[in-house]
Amino acid sequence: MRIALHRRRNAVLAALVLVLALLVLAAAGSRYAQRQAIATADILAARTARSHAELLSSELQKFRLLPDVLAEYPDVAAALATHDPLPIARLNNTFDLLARRTDAAAIYLIDADGLTIAANNWRLPTSFVGSNYAFRPYFRDAMRNGQSELFALGTVSGRPGLYLARRLDIDGRPAGTIVVKVEFDRVEQLWARASGPSFVTDAQGVILITSVPEWRFRATRPLDAATLARVRQTLQFGNAPPAPAPIDLSGLLARIGTGGTAASFLAAKQPVPLADGGLVHLEPMAAPLAAANTKVRLWGLALLAVIGVTGAVVLRNREKRQIARDNQRALEAEVARRTAELRAANEALRIESAERAEVDRRFRAAREELAQANRLGTLGQITAGVAHEINQPVAAIRAFAENAAAFLDRQQIEPVRDNIARIIDLTARIGSITAELRNFARRKTPETGAVAIRSVIDGSLMIIGERAREITTVALPEELASVLVVGDRIRLEQILVNLLQNALEALADSTRPTISLSVATNGMTRISLTITDNGPGVDPALADSIFTPFVSGKSGGIGLGLAIARDIAREFGGDLAAAATADGAGFTLTLRRA
Repeated sequence: MRIALHRRRNAVLAALVLVLALLVLAAAGSRYAQRQAIATADILAARTARSHAELLSSELQKFRLLPDVLAEYPDVAAALATHDPLPIARLNNTFDLLARRTDAAAIYLIDADGLTIAANNWRLPTSFVGSNYAFRPYFRDAMRNGQSELFALGTVSGRPGLYLARRLDIDGRPAGTIVVKVEFDRVEQLWARASGPSFVTDAQGVILITSVPEWRFRATRPLDAATLARVRQTLQFGNAPPAPAPIDLSGLLARIGTGGTAASFLAAKQPVPLADGGLVHLEPMAAPLAAANTKVRLWGLALLAVIGVTGAVVLRNREKRQIARDNQRALEAEVARRTAELRAANEALRIESAERAEVDRRFRAAREELAQANRLGTLGQITAGVAHEINQPVAAIRAFAENAAAFLDRQQIEPVRDNIARIIDLTARIGSITAELRNFARRKTPETGAVAIRSVIDGSLMIIGERAREITTVALPEELASVLVVGDRIRLEQILVNLLQNALEALADSTRPTISLSVATNGMTRISLTITDNGPGVDPALADSIFTPFVSGKSGGIGLGLAIARDIAREFGGDLAAAATADGAGFTLTLRRA
């Protein structure tokens, strides 16, 4: 009796010790799981925040150069100085084209009084033209400091975006501002694919860009009275002041929501070059915490198995098998989950790679289409000269044929044979001219290979016509005549034809026109080909931007020829640059030796 009571008392004591040990282990395991979950979530959050910040920075970098480029357009200064309808109309079309090509939400020009005089949406009912934005901080700050940026809600469109403003000066006095508005819908959509929400706040803690649209223009912390008064006056966030966001960032873990339904997140912050603010990514704690708890539970099960083995030999094998099965299932589930995550990540990378490859292919196709259009436009300009050059041998062929018929009537065979030989030479000449024109106009896949510099020069002169050959002096040293360069013959001819055609147009009114084409070595691995003329030369105002697209020194030019020519040269590892000359204009084409 006493032994049974003792055994029962020992059993109760052992059970109490076991329960106490399990409680201590559970508390320690819970704390360990919490630390592990925080460490895992911290790595994921930092990685995602870094990726999102880099994406936003690249988007901002693309658009911040646009106001500086637009400020160089001659029509901008003309429109601000005179308010002439003609340059304003051209600016409207230019802004419309650039907005569509760059995905800018809006591009518009404001005069010194704050009145919008040109905009890309000038055709729409929501046009900015005629609206006065003198009350907007981005206008005031740009007029005062030279440039400014402001993230705000559009007063006309009702859509949020970043306004990039740059002041324009005429004769040393501020004349107005050029404004580009950028919207971040694509960035927000990409952010929304992450596991948790991401957002960008300004210096006052107001959310500007976010993957959760309901949080936009909400405040993550209380705003002072001065800030509230300023945003009401400038309508930066619309008519209503920023309401509090449902986010608490004050603790170790961020909380979304209130009460028992609030969810925990780990916040990672990254600086971004926007409104003196930063990017915040909230990584959900649920998944890392569940994984850590699973690990702790597995360890607890293993410990219980050891205790069970030492306490009950009979149940040892069965409990070990059960624990092994539980461990196997948990491991298989974890492996399956990780495998699914890897598959999803690989698929996302494959899709992104395919999208980038498609974008690159479309870019190259568009560039080749533009080069083809430039070649066809050049052919259109030289058609009259080529027709004249073909008409001369055709007329000679007819004269020789008529003479041959007369000689045949007189039974004089040798003169007939001589006339036929001359006709054959003339037809060969016509064939070479038309072959050059067909090759020059033909659309084909660009090929990079070894091309003889002499064939490129001869083909270009054949295409450009008789007048160009009459006034062009070619200085090709004998030792360089057989040199091969890296490139595609047709595309290299396009560069020379463009430069020669420009020289011919510049010499249209000259009484003694002269074009010089010289070839020289440039180091051990390069060849330089320089074309100069004795025309009026390049306008000094355009000297620094002559290779910029849509900048032209010709009244009717579109400003693409030299830009395309430089792109072709650089594609083959060379370059095209303006050359210093005593008078007239000069350009140097540098190519790599093959």
